[in-house]
Amino acid sequence: MSDVIQEEKEFAIDSIPEPEKIEDVIFSLMVNPNLSSINYFNDFGEINISPDSIGDGDADEMGLFDLDSNGNKMAMTTHAFHHHLQSDPQKATEILVSRACRKMVCFGAKPTAISAFLYHINIADPNGQFIASGAKKGLENAAEKFDLKISDRKIRFDYFSEHGPVSPTIIISMMGQISYDKNSTTHTFKKKGNNIFLIGRTVDDIGSSEYLEFYHETSDSPLPVFNIEEEIEVQSAIKKLNELKLIESASPVGKGGLFFTLLRAAIPNDLGFDITTSAETRMDSFMFGEAMGRIIVGVNPENVDDFVDTLSEMKVPFFTLGHVTKGEIRIDDESFGYIDKMTSAV
Repeated sequence: MSDVIQEEKEFAIDSIPEPEKIEDVIFSLMVNPNLSSINYFNDFGEINISPDSIGDGDADEMGLFDLDSNGNKMAMTTHAFHHHLQSDPQKATEILVSRACRKMVCFGAKPTAISAFLYHINIADPNGQFIASGAKKGLENAAEKFDLKISDRKIRFDYFSEHGPVSPTIIISMMGQISYDKNSTTHTFKKKGNNIFLIGRTVDDIGSSEYLEFYHETSDSPLPVFNIEEEIEVQSAIKKLNELKLIESASPVGKGGLFFTLLRAAIPNDLGFDITTSAETRMDSFMFGEAMGRIIVGVNPENVDDFVDTLSEMKVPFFTLGHVTKGEIRIDDESFGYIDKMTSAV
């Protein structure tokens, strides 16, 4: 039997060179299959999928089901994670649960229950036992923090030795509820002129990002920056903003970082964005890093003062990004073309 995997090597962001042209990164990541908004195998229609349809659908991969005739709905989302399960399964699991909760909260749903599945875990091996034990702790801790019910068996297992060297993966399914008296919030930008804010702390971090692995071909890096207490604060802020109807869209920063989150929010309504990056953060980290606990929101100009006051009172950090455009994409006063060109390139 193999020994339990040792701690990961130290990683320094300074060891990764900053790209000279951000557009080189953008168009390189455009062909990354992990950043595609379409899953061809889940489309059962007879009409061929057009690149122009990428990003359609307000639910953004969130399943919605009517519970009764009163307008109560159930929301469901499934997420998977394979990074560092062999070195820090507890933190990796907490990140995955937090990510699913953040997505639910952005949509206006209340996360209520969760189940987990560990794939390619040999429970008879010390490594498998280490991963299973850590994942169980992570699931229980995150469930307590986010007030979630866990299925009776907590974590299910699957292992086939014939598969060969397959990375251990944890998959979770989360259920939530939207009551009839609450309007759901979607990820898509609604109209030109709305302000764009980033809620959450901005940090220099590119760990385990699609940018680092796909563009720099570096897979040996730590988990993205994550603090479960800060995650709870940010999600509480989104709940409050939703209750006060101060935001028109909310998108958790996910795969591809801030830029691709903005792109997914802009594409459905053929809108664009004009943003200013942080002078205190590396450009590649700011645009493509996948640190946890960050959400992009669209705010009607009429609600900006109340929006700022609410977050200030809650002492939740936020950053003014810019505004929604009619279709042009601008970063630090430089034009990167129009949204229809970006769509065609995917």
